[in-house]
Amino acid sequence: MTEKNSEREWIHGLLALAASLLLLAAAPRREFFRGAVDFVGEVLRYPEYPAVFIERTTREFSVWFADRYVLQERLNTLKEENERLNLVWSMENARNLRRELDGFVRYARITLREPLSWWAEVRINKGVHDGVVVGAPALQSGFLAGRVSGAEDDFAWVELLSSSSLMIPVVIEETRDLGVVAGDGEGGVWLLYVPENRMLKSGMRVSTAMVSEALPPGIPLGSLGEERRETSGGYTEWRILPGASLSQLYALEVLGLRTPSQEKPAGGRSGL
Repeated sequence: MTEKNSEREWIHGLLALAASLLLLAAAPRREFFRGAVDFVGEVLRYPEYPAVFIERTTREFSVWFADRYVLQERLNTLKEENERLNLVWSMENARNLRRELDGFVRYARITLREPLSWWAEVRINKGVHDGVVVGAPALQSGFLAGRVSGAEDDFAWVELLSSSSLMIPVVIEETRDLGVVAGDGEGGVWLLYVPENRMLKSGMRVSTAMVSEALPPGIPLGSLGEERRETSGGYTEWRILPGASLSQLYALEVLGLRTPSQEKPAGGRSGL
């Protein structure tokens, strides 16, 4: 058994020696082997090209999807941050506006305007303790916007000109014709009960007529518009262009409000 192993070792050694001698003899002709290797590589390049192409394409797509996912995550983060910043900015602006409006001593800030009664009434943060009385006129930029319809201790309700239940006696400044202004409940304001034979035209100024001490005369409402309509009984209705922006109300000047120097030192409560 030992002899057979020894013979195998001799045979392996001789074969290795022969292979080494052959390689040593072929060393000066390495260009031949290099050409053969290049030829085999060129032949094998075509069969493996689809696999290489698929592998490279798959890698590029995976990188693209990964980058797209990262970009989408960053975009979502930026959107959320932008929304938070917009909310903070809006809240800060609202606080600044509230402080600014509260700084005007004769102005009442609007604290509630319900969608269902948008054109009918608003709530203000001044009440009986601040000198508000029912029937007092409420102005915006010097133009009549409505009248106080109800007052509690610390807040009051103002009925707007566009309300269908509020009627204001008025006079046309240029002709001294009398009429009544009422709203249609949808944002429109109309001059009613004007005889159709009156020589009125658009642009004429409309102001309050003397009715009561709570509503003094001469408060401007706006001017006559182009639109008009004929009604039964020989009357013409004219659309009024209000001087007050009834769709954008933030504060109202209520006639009769007490200033801080006029308020009593005790017993009053702050508005809403």
